[in-house]
Amino acid sequence: MLRESNMKCLIIAAGKGSRLRPRGDSKPLIPVLGVPMIERVIRSALEAGTDDFYVITGCQEERVHAFLDRLSDRLGVAITTIVNEAWEKENGLSVLKAREFLREPFLLLMADHLFDPAIPRKLMALPSFDGEITLAVDGNTHNSAIDMTDVTRVKTENGKILNIGKSLTDFNGFDTGIFLCTPAIFSALERCVEKYGDGTLSGAVRVLAAEGRAKAVETSGFWIDVDNEEALKKAESRLLSTLKKTSDGPVSRHLNRPISLRITRHFLLKTGVTPNLISVFSFLLALLAAYFFFLGQYVNLVIGAILTQVSSVIDGCDGEVARLKYKSTDWGGWFDAVLDRYADGFVLFGLTYYVYSTSVNSLLVFIVGFLALMGTFMNSYTADKYHWLMRKKLGPDKHYFRIGRDVRMFIIFLGALANQPFLALVLIALLTNVGNIRRVVVSYKNG
Repeated sequence: MLRESNMKCLIIAAGKGSRLRPRGDSKPLIPVLGVPMIERVIRSALEAGTDDFYVITGCQEERVHAFLDRLSDRLGVAITTIVNEAWEKENGLSVLKAREFLREPFLLLMADHLFDPAIPRKLMALPSFDGEITLAVDGNTHNSAIDMTDVTRVKTENGKILNIGKSLTDFNGFDTGIFLCTPAIFSALERCVEKYGDGTLSGAVRVLAAEGRAKAVETSGFWIDVDNEEALKKAESRLLSTLKKTSDGPVSRHLNRPISLRITRHFLLKTGVTPNLISVFSFLLALLAAYFFFLGQYVNLVIGAILTQVSSVIDGCDGEVARLKYKSTDWGGWFDAVLDRYADGFVLFGLTYYVYSTSVNSLLVFIVGFLALMGTFMNSYTADKYHWLMRKKLGPDKHYFRIGRDVRMFIIFLGALANQPFLALVLIALLTNVGNIRRVVVSYKNG
């Protein structure tokens, strides 16, 4: 039967997570880059298209319930908690606890499996049929994120699951823990318990597989079972890597972003600082840089140069914190862009004044400074349209060269350190204005 676009989602969050005990007493509440694991799972499922959640709890159930109640209010979605008193037993028994709540197809997830929302979205786009389940299977048997001592292995053929289990030697994929289920999973669990004394979810899948009712859909997206310290570190590194944007310029990609990611990961995520405050701090650093340029003398030029580059690095942190902690807003992005334009204006004007105060050809300095300033503003104005066009032509995951803010700030940094501020202004004036003309021509040719 075909489904509506949104569906219910069952999440198993009853476990203790003893191998992650140093990080916290409740595994679902252990933070991954500043956000509890269960919240990351729910938000990813929301992005995939689910809108009604049922969470099976067990260990530390009161703390988990309290957190989920607050999360429900924050997100404006329904989250129903169901207690499994026998949470220390097999995971399939937790699934059975939801039987009376789920009478139509539903998404089944694990609270300790982080994933790309594209994976459940792919499952949810498929038609589901009564009596069947579908499992997202990772066909990359060389996946470096996999713990081969603990992963559940799957043998598939022609889109059907033939066998599943942690001890399989003949396998061609891994269980991602992401299922599209029908109520058939409940009866399969009951039969598995009665006939084999096996209350695991894998046991129920084997029962359905023997009847030809367990399907497999191969996926290549990101997923990871966060079951120990090593897996947690891998998950954090993978989430950080998603912050690298195709629109990042060469300086941002190879210098600024690696530094800003470390600042974000090791310092900012551990605080309550908001993305907007980071934006303001970056702007104030640029304002301070401009002030030092106004003071004159080479030592102040160097200080201003360093502050300019630090401001450029910090400017990447606000977006990183916003995305990692789910605090991104349209207003925040616009506010950051406004502050960036003001910061650009102050820095360039300050540098122009520095050159003007030490030059005999004041008119030329004024003209070059004006062109650098106008080119910079127009470069930012044309960036969005050009970025959209490049994504359309090259694809969303392809990098392309662009003269952006990261390059402009780095030119100021290098030019000031080399005591060649006028040359820096000339380069910015040329690169931005020639780049703007090129963007106009490319956009015109592409309609």
